[in-house]
Amino acid sequence: MSDHQLRTRTPAGPAPRTPGGSRVAAAFRAAAPALAVYTAARALGLLVFWAAASAAGKDPLGPLSGRWDSVWYQRIAEHGYRYTVTLPDGSVHSDLAFFPLLPALERAVSAVTPLTLGGAGLLVAWTAGLLAAWGIFAVGSQLRGRRTGVVLAALWGVYPTAFVQSMAYTETLFTALAAWALYAVLKGRWIVAGALCVLAGLTRPSAAALIAALAITAAVTLVREYRDELRAGPVLRRNARMIAGVALAPLGWLAYVVFVAVREGSPVAYFDVQAQWGNNIDGGRALAAFIAGLPWPAALGLCAALGLLGWLVVLCVRQRQPLPVLVYAITIVVISLIGAGYFGSRPRLMMPAFPLLLPPAVALLRLRTTGRTAAVLAALACASAAYGAWTLLGAGPP
Repeated sequence: MSDHQLRTRTPAGPAPRTPGGSRVAAAFRAAAPALAVYTAARALGLLVFWAAASAAGKDPLGPLSGRWDSVWYQRIAEHGYRYTVTLPDGSVHSDLAFFPLLPALERAVSAVTPLTLGGAGLLVAWTAGLLAAWGIFAVGSQLRGRRTGVVLAALWGVYPTAFVQSMAYTETLFTALAAWALYAVLKGRWIVAGALCVLAGLTRPSAAALIAALAITAAVTLVREYRDELRAGPVLRRNARMIAGVALAPLGWLAYVVFVAVREGSPVAYFDVQAQWGNNIDGGRALAAFIAGLPWPAALGLCAALGLLGWLVVLCVRQRQPLPVLVYAITIVVISLIGAGYFGSRPRLMMPAFPLLLPPAVALLRLRTTGRTAAVLAALACASAAYGAWTLLGAGPP
């Protein structure tokens, strides 16, 4: 991997200064096509779901804001951390398994608007979805140009489990924070990246992937520079902001782990809570057992899907994606596969790993005409919308 890819600081030399508002407006205009395509994809998903729910005589808003994890987040927003459920097998599910940023935002939005907590959760998730699409576009545009950024955001919007992006869940909020943190690293804004990591660490435990991306990138940069100059002092001084950003990054995640530890009176309380939910790390044994218990056609299909996932990782490496982007995506995948949690949740847990979609985005742009690219994206959007409606109206994976 080249020095250019490992170094993430802005090149030396003064840049033209423009008003902050002008920069934001210009960035928004550049991202407008990506946001439009993403919005169209999610609007189609909501329209198909609304029609299917109405035909089935069901409330369309219920599955979006009052089902699965969204209920836990709203309960925390309303009452704080105090709720547990004891299952028939004796395991205890505590709301301490859920991180606090989304409930805090739901409570704040509900307090200043006429919205219920469920409506506030949807507003936060939908707004964060747009910010995530913008951040994904920014990363894609930085790496491969604006057209790639547009297609990358569109592919994230038509991901098979993209229906979760329309729910009062943390996927959009976390992905927005992660995408903009990675973009900040690519632009050499390490303090901004560290601050966004703090917020990501208050959103969901997979912030560990983002923290690892910053830490590994900084470590490699420092080692290479020290090896080249053989003087630690100048290297550390020149990279002071990078070091500060990396030190800042894990504070959000650590703060919540410490909060749970103090509340429960045990230094490993957070990990005990996650284990009760079945979210402990088992190295992939639960996944292997799940595959082994399937009928052989389903097992072969699942193995083929995992093989495709592995091939996407290989393509990302061959594409020579920058180190922070690559580490983040691979770590998200690894975390999603080595946990003992419910298998149906794993595609959702991998959804924030948007850099995996960069190779397909580049491949789509190699089609001969824009019309063909648009046709493929439209077909994927229809398939994603149909799957989302079927899942939300059925038992479905949480």
